[in-house]
Amino acid sequence: MSDTISDGQTIKETVKQKYGEIARGESSCCSSVNTSCCGSVDEKTIDLSHGYDINDLESLPEGATMGLGCGNPLSLAEIQQGWKVLDLGSGGGVDVFLAAKKVGPDGHVTGLDMTDDMLEKARANAKKGGFANVTFTKGDIEEMPFADNSFDLVISNCVINLVPDKRKAYQEIHRVLKPGGMIAIADIATRGEMPEEIRKSAEAWAGCVAGAMDLSEYLKLVKSEGFTEVATRFENEYDFGKTEEYAILSIGLVGKKKA
Repeated sequence: MSDTISDGQTIKETVKQKYGEIARGESSCCSSVNTSCCGSVDEKTIDLSHGYDINDLESLPEGATMGLGCGNPLSLAEIQQGWKVLDLGSGGGVDVFLAAKKVGPDGHVTGLDMTDDMLEKARANAKKGGFANVTFTKGDIEEMPFADNSFDLVISNCVINLVPDKRKAYQEIHRVLKPGGMIAIADIATRGEMPEEIRKSAEAWAGCVAGAMDLSEYLKLVKSEGFTEVATRFENEYDFGKTEEYAILSIGLVGKKKA
């Protein structure tokens, strides 16, 4: 088993290092302990398996599609023209760019990421694609650099599970959403309690497994932070590590901030 970790800062540095390597083309999101967020096929095929449309993907700059997600968060919300949208853990920018097409020139989409190499890649993709209504910002999901009540919609794809303090993350999401604003989040959760050796594995954290919460506890947490109409739109079990008592799931989570 690889190195074990427990404190939040070490987890963040591990994740940042891994995803920096992915952005530079030195690694993939697959690890010896995780095949749930990616696979041996190409990135576009992976994203198609997560519910994206081939025409949408082919309209984006090369390099925006990285196969790092576990669902399509944009399928969970009817995005309106003029909206302000925030994408947490924006990576190469695939969801930012697709959302930017939906909000139109009067709207704006902000991508938040803590990894410099990912931000550099996303900004280059935005320039290649001629996207004028997007911004990529460096920051921490647990302490976002945005004003209260800034966004109509917060999206994320296979990222919140990587955040050590999920309660703080959802407090911040609630804070930056406008009253009546929505969340549309593809994420990893579990059914049952994760084995401790996986929970503490640095490699599994970077591979988007070890930080996953039990789904029932996850939903309770989101509701406890003031979100209403909290529900899952999809729940898909992976074969990795599956037993009668335990399974890893990809989920599509929605909810609203009270108006």
